[in-house]
Amino acid sequence: MNLADSAIWIALMKIIWVNILLSGDNAVVIALAARGLPPQQQKAAIFGGSGAAIVLRVVLTLFAVQLLQYPFLKLIGSVLLLWIGIQLLAGGDGDGDIKASSSLGTAIRTILVADLVMSLDNVIAVAAAADSAPLEARIPLLIAGLGLSIPLIIFGSTLLLHLMERFPIIITVGAALLGFVAAEMGMTDPSIIDWVHAHLHGLEIPISLFFAAAVVVVGKQLAKRQEADKSAEAPSV
Repeated sequence: MNLADSAIWIALMKIIWVNILLSGDNAVVIALAARGLPPQQQKAAIFGGSGAAIVLRVVLTLFAVQLLQYPFLKLIGSVLLLWIGIQLLAGGDGDGDIKASSSLGTAIRTILVADLVMSLDNVIAVAAAADSAPLEARIPLLIAGLGLSIPLIIFGSTLLLHLMERFPIIITVGAALLGFVAAEMGMTDPSIIDWVHAHLHGLEIPISLFFAAAVVVVGKQLAKRQEADKSAEAPSV
């Protein structure tokens, strides 16, 4: 693995960024599940639940990276990743169903199960980010990127959530990045890569930028429509 290869460092930064960006909902789940515990047990639940969830996510992502080598799966993953980026801007979450737990074991189990259910977006996005790196560097990059993300998620998620609320441009840039990565991944699917090289050679970056912009436009339009629907449903005073 050549550490001087810029593609390796770009892929590493993508892995860290998308993992942190898409872990905001997981941070909320951790806080909700641990909020009913005594203060001395809350840290144990946060560290135990987060650690177990990260290990599970690493295993799932390693499987995802291998699966993406089969024809058409990158195209499917690309479509899913585009939808994830759009939903990131459109909003909506299921955190309200997470109940506070009264015991440490229950809290950790709640965190782990919820993280497993909610980790599809993380797994697809991180696997797609790693896909832009040289083949021999993908597994080490995944482990390094997810490992570096752990302290940032545990200690920085609350801060990041506040920053995202204060500076929505962070979410917009993140959603655009997911659109860019989705297009990159889709164009390298084994079923169409030869056609892409023959007909779209040199246009890969403009196409990826187009999909990045499309995610932002569609996501913001959906967000506006949802706001309009909420306003229409609100009872008049």
